[in-house]
Amino acid sequence: MDHALDTVFSALADPTRRAILVMLLEDDMAVTDVAEPFEMSLAAISKHLGILTRAGLISQEKRGRVKWCKLEPDALRDASIWMQSFGQFEAVNLDAFERFLEAELTEGRDRPATNQG
Repeated sequence: MDHALDTVFSALADPTRRAILVMLLEDDMAVTDVAEPFEMSLAAISKHLGILTRAGLISQEKRGRVKWCKLEPDALRDASIWMQSFGQFEAVNLDAFERFLEAELTEGRDRPATNQG
């Protein structure tokens, strides 16, 4: 399972591949349609699609002369389960932490200095 997770996270590390996945959330798309919004060659897009396919995140099939890409709905299940294991830790509320620090620092400046020597 570790190798599969590594492959998925490696595929997700690239912003172009993440953008492709977002596009495929809407519907299946022809490879040429996937490539359209990107300023790169069709060959470069095909390489990205190959990485996504090997990671199991999408599937590709030929329909007539056109190659179509489809998001695989269960592909992120293992990665999601792995990430949820970190959900046991409560997220830090940075705004509240900043207010706490500000109050502590202000209170410290307002206290009279004591000589303990």
